[in-house]
Amino acid sequence: MTTTEHLAFLSEDPIRPNLEENLAHIRALEEGSSDLMVNPITVGGISCVLLNCEGMIATSIITNLIFWPLAAIKEQFSDGPALLAYLQQYYLLSTDRIRIENYADLFRTLNSGFAVLIVQGASFAYAFGVQGYDRRSVSEPSDAVNLYGAKDAFTETIRSNMSLLRRRMKSPLYVQKLIVCGSVSRTDLCLCYLRDRVPQDLIDRIQHTLEHAPIETVMASGYLRPYLEQKSSRLFHGTGISERPDAVCAKMLEGRVAVLIDNTPFALIIPQLFCEPFQTIDDYNGKPAYATLIRLLKYTAFLLSILLPAFYLAIAVWHPYLLDQTLLSLLAESEQSAPFSLLAETLGVLLMYEIIREAGLRLPKAVGGAVSIVGGLIIGDAAVSSGFISTPLLTVAALAVTAGFVIPELHQQITLLRLAFVITGAVLGLGGIGLLGAAVIYNLCATEVFGFPITAPAVPFSLRAMRDVITRIGFRRLSQGNFTVEEVRQHDKS
Repeated sequence: MTTTEHLAFLSEDPIRPNLEENLAHIRALEEGSSDLMVNPITVGGISCVLLNCEGMIATSIITNLIFWPLAAIKEQFSDGPALLAYLQQYYLLSTDRIRIENYADLFRTLNSGFAVLIVQGASFAYAFGVQGYDRRSVSEPSDAVNLYGAKDAFTETIRSNMSLLRRRMKSPLYVQKLIVCGSVSRTDLCLCYLRDRVPQDLIDRIQHTLEHAPIETVMASGYLRPYLEQKSSRLFHGTGISERPDAVCAKMLEGRVAVLIDNTPFALIIPQLFCEPFQTIDDYNGKPAYATLIRLLKYTAFLLSILLPAFYLAIAVWHPYLLDQTLLSLLAESEQSAPFSLLAETLGVLLMYEIIREAGLRLPKAVGGAVSIVGGLIIGDAAVSSGFISTPLLTVAALAVTAGFVIPELHQQITLLRLAFVITGAVLGLGGIGLLGAAVIYNLCATEVFGFPITAPAVPFSLRAMRDVITRIGFRRLSQGNFTVEEVRQHDKS
């Protein structure tokens, strides 16, 4: 039996009225799993069993909320449903209480840290939220560091992440909807949105996509992005990720949908526009003129990181007449002693940087800094001194790589495009760079998520929305009439 068939079988397998039969069936499905805790108890003359997973509950909570109240019941009951009806009416036991009618829901709640009460004679059970597993506390964000904004970031616990958003969005219009994804892991997801700013058809399409995604488990946000983005041939993502609750709330105010994933400290944002990686929270804490300057620097750094090595290579190989006499003589003198071609040198330098970056990223922090020093200083200096690499080429590559640090969210795309432009510039010159640039722009303009183009508000153009793209106007004017992505879709249709 496949995993999907097994899940469908459990969904159609109801809770038995016979307690012993239920326990035997649960043990058979668990096949002797050692973390299943079975606690028999008699309440009001009715045999009951309280199930939980070891290490997933808080002992003090389950003792105070479940064990003691059940032990204090003195009334006698005729059957199990009467006992459960009494508990439902007169006992709280837990604020998070779920009615369970099949084994699929039973195992999902049980393995999520709930305590499940099964009663003799009842064809349903109740699950009580008494979670108490170890979790990482809220800490500062590791990326998108800001000077004046909030210092809290998402954690791996979905309930904690939901509370971080609710603290900022106290409006009853803000909705958090829990769904399940993954045929094996049964991972909890939470759709977060403002219901007055997101069309209901978009919510339904996202929910249907996530619930019916043919995936066994969700270990990270990257597991879900291919199913939310209609075409995998696009260079840029149509969905964004963020570990900052304040940034996610800002996007929801613009009509976006956020998806929280259990065991992942990053939220998915649907859709994400291309201009948004160039924006930060600090842009709205300073003067508009300074925020505009920083954004122009970011766009310039993005173009330099992709095109600078390619232009250097194309001009040196195909169009040396564009250089003045001083630069041309400098270039000829430096390349005269180099044993490799310009293309081989450029690719070698860029690939060596990626190797050093990956080594510094994956190694322990105590060793990662040493790798960067050895790779960047010792190897680079030795390569130039020995004549393997020319000094102008190393300078150009270093400038391009440093410029790419300004937009860390687009690092993957920048790396791939930089190499593609370098090869094209070496083979076809400036004309080839222009053709490849046109292909990249075409690919970017053709990228959309659930009907929303990621190039908005530039394409399709919206003058009002351009107030906060390349430049930023004053916050008093900016806060009057927030621009939403639904306006983009309506503008595109018109």
